[in-house]
Amino acid sequence: MGLVTVIENEAHFQTEMANAGTKLVVVDFTATWCPPCQRIAPFFEQLTVKFPRAVFLKVDVDRCAETASTQGISAMPTFIFYRNRTRIDRLQGADSGSLESKVRQHYGTEDAGDEDAAVAGHMDLVTFITKSECECLNESDDHPLTLALSNGGGYLASDCDEQLIINIAFNQLVKLHSLKIKAPADKGPKFLKLFINQPRTLDFDQAAQNSSVQDLELTPSDLEGNPVPLKFVKFQNVQNIQIFVKDNQSGSDVTLINHLAFYGSPICTTNMGEFKRVAGKKGESH
Repeated sequence: MGLVTVIENEAHFQTEMANAGTKLVVVDFTATWCPPCQRIAPFFEQLTVKFPRAVFLKVDVDRCAETASTQGISAMPTFIFYRNRTRIDRLQGADSGSLESKVRQHYGTEDAGDEDAAVAGHMDLVTFITKSECECLNESDDHPLTLALSNGGGYLASDCDEQLIINIAFNQLVKLHSLKIKAPADKGPKFLKLFINQPRTLDFDQAAQNSSVQDLELTPSDLEGNPVPLKFVKFQNVQNIQIFVKDNQSGSDVTLINHLAFYGSPICTTNMGEFKRVAGKKGESH
C-alpha cells in the first residue's frame, strides 16, 4: 500500500499488468527532463494511499522506450488506465484534479474487491457500458435505468406495469460470465429473458414471442447481489444485451432494481494483443 512500482522494461510491464488481474491499473508515463512530470510525481504517489486497491506504475519513456512506443505515448506526462490488460481511459498533462477524478471514476465501490473475488477471474464491466446508448422501456421518469447502473443509492422502477426491457450497450465486444441484481425481495424481478446483439431495442411483443439466448428465474436470494451465472459459451461476443423483465417476485404492479451489474471480460481486439505483435516484429528484425 502506498507504493508506486517503477517499471524496468517491457517484460516487467507485462508481468505487472498480468499480476494486477481485475484491479484498476494507473500508469504514469514520465521523463526525468520533463518539469510538469516532476511537479505531479508527489501527487501521483499520494494517490496510492487514497486508492489502495489500485495498482500504480511509473514508466520512464527513455528507459522503457519499447513500452512507451507500444502504448502510443507522444507527450509527457500521460496517464493511462487499464483493467484486465485493457485500456479504459487516458489523460495527457499534469492536471492533478483531472487525474484524481479519473482514478475515482474507474476505481469502483468500496466492496468491489469482495465482489470481484466472488466472480473469480472476471470483472465488473461497468466501465465498458456506453450509458448514452442504453435504453429502458417502461422506466419511471423519476427512477430511470441510469440510477441502477451504479451503487449511488438510486433505483430503477417500472412505470405502467411490472414489465421492463433493458438494453445495455458496451463500447467493445465483451464476454459475459454472470450478472448481479440487487433488488427488494418482493418487488425485484423474477422471470427474465436475455437477448444479445439485437440491431435495435425489442418491443414488448417481440420480447415475449422471440426465442431468447437464456431464460432465468430469480429467487429472493439472487436479488441480494449474488452472482447469477450465465451460459458462458453463449455470451462470448456481446456488443449489447437486452433483458426482458416479465414479472416480479410478488406480482405487484411496480418492479424495482437497486443495482444491475455485469461480470465478464472485454475481448482484447486492441491493446495488449497489438503490443505483443509489435514486440514480435521487433524481434524478427534482429
